[in-house]
Amino acid sequence: MFVEQIMTSLGLSDLQFALAAIGLVILILVAILNFKYARARRQAREQAQFSDDRFGRESSLTSGFADPEIVRTEPSFTSTVTANSSPDKFTIDPRIDCVITLRFDQAIGGSEILEEIHDWADSQVQANARWVSEGLNADQDVAEDWEELQPGSTYSELQLAIQLASRRGAIGVLELSDFCSRAQALAETLGSQIDMPSVNTMLESAKELDLMAADSDIQLSINVLFDEPCPWGNFDALMRQRGFKLASNGRQYEFYSKGAPVFNSADLDPNSPVSQLTLLLEVPLVAQEERAFERMLGEGVELAQAAHGRLVDDNGINLSEAAVVSIRQHLDLLYANLEKSGVPAGSSTASRLFS
Repeated sequence: MFVEQIMTSLGLSDLQFALAAIGLVILILVAILNFKYARARRQAREQAQFSDDRFGRESSLTSGFADPEIVRTEPSFTSTVTANSSPDKFTIDPRIDCVITLRFDQAIGGSEILEEIHDWADSQVQANARWVSEGLNADQDVAEDWEELQPGSTYSELQLAIQLASRRGAIGVLELSDFCSRAQALAETLGSQIDMPSVNTMLESAKELDLMAADSDIQLSINVLFDEPCPWGNFDALMRQRGFKLASNGRQYEFYSKGAPVFNSADLDPNSPVSQLTLLLEVPLVAQEERAFERMLGEGVELAQAAHGRLVDDNGINLSEAAVVSIRQHLDLLYANLEKSGVPAGSSTASRLFS
């Protein structure tokens, strides 16, 4: 009786009331799913922090290393939240993308496809998640391969892909639904067949990818504590002598290898003497072959010796050899897990996922 009174007061028919009720249920389910995914990500990031190892007294790596008491040791593993920039253009990668394929009975011009997806760049899809399109060139004089859409070319197939996860988390239900709806509408407009995984399958893949990334998103740090503050001019000269370059912001130093940054320093104040230097390594973004940790450790030792400093943990306790051995073991495991997951450290796939 109460429901009938509500329907009467609102002037709703049975069908309209049923549709409104269904819409309300869908909104509630979407909110629950987003809450679960946010909670899962927080839990994964908490688990990604390696537990603090406790060591007894060990022999030091060099004369600059002393034996700490039983405390948390550095270099430290922490889940990082630094957002790195990455290129706007990228190729489709099924390991981290949801891929939807449209197949045409007859080759279709790239200009027609581009016209239909022109407004996608201004949509909520592009604002919150990365998507890309590629076409299979139908020109017999061109090697059959997927390429960025060109207005003057014709294509027999079209792939639409959206990235399932990044450092911002897994793709949301609404974002994915919007993208799939647009892909389906495009297929109808172009009169093509569509091959698309179910939304539930894609959401599950996004969740798994996000959890894996949270476990692997590690920033490694080494601290150099100077016995006396080092004047900026002397410090700058020392860093440049060691091969570091001052970043464009004038507050960080970067160490390069083969033209690409390997690790960098934390922010420094160029107007003040330097009492402590922290070197940072984004582990998933640098290939294992670069031996980035060993090089960062070596630079830390050299800088400590040159400027009368020492390597310490976050509590100011001298770094032990046992701590370094533990870090190496964790790194080997991390690199192996990334390789097993199909996202090798330093790869373009890793660069996209951890950005």
